[in-house]
Amino acid sequence: MAEVQTIGSYGQTTLSAEQRNKVLRNTYALLAVSLVPTIAGAWLAMAMGLDKTMLKSPILSLIVFMAGAFGFMFAIEKNKNSGMGVVLLLAFTFFMGVMLSRLVGIVLGMNNGASLIMSALGGTAVIFAVMATLGTIIKKDLSGMGKFLMVGALVVMVGAIIGIVFQLPALMLALTVMILGISSLLMLWNINRIVMGGETNYITATMALYLDIYNVFSSLLALFGIGNQE
Repeated sequence: MAEVQTIGSYGQTTLSAEQRNKVLRNTYALLAVSLVPTIAGAWLAMAMGLDKTMLKSPILSLIVFMAGAFGFMFAIEKNKNSGMGVVLLLAFTFFMGVMLSRLVGIVLGMNNGASLIMSALGGTAVIFAVMATLGTIIKKDLSGMGKFLMVGALVVMVGAIIGIVFQLPALMLALTVMILGISSLLMLWNINRIVMGGETNYITATMALYLDIYNVFSSLLALFGIGNQE
């Protein structure tokens, strides 16, 4: 599912360069930690067979995903200025790992499933490295991308719901490619926003970047899985 976040203009900031770098460092540190609950959630879900249960009930899985994701994001934003925000963020990443287990389980069931997962991880790391570098070195306000990305994210979200409900493989394939492109650009946009001082809270920044990475990885994994099918 494509990332949903508030996208707008961030313009100028009163933060010093040192303060902006601190936000960026804290964001990267928390982002690295957040990957641990994601892996744990996916592993536990597969160990308990939840991935197969979700596979049998795609509509129910979609409802759980939407309710859980939006519920966590709302709670994190409400508590972003306290330690509870970090706790909720880590719980959110665990939940996202559980929901990711369905796709991971399908790919692992293929002959070269493990190598496909490693390829998706490698591809995600490369995309993140490129976007992080560009977002850091581009000393220009990229807030103009906001409207374009917001429209794209909404189109993908609505299309994904339609594709899942009506079981339209061709539509889902096209949307997966769109998610990959939009999420990659969102990485660039979000990192540039931090560098320019438009995002001053590292918990909110981490949640945004985590969703970008999550969507890029799941999109690559889905595309590799589709390409591996005979």
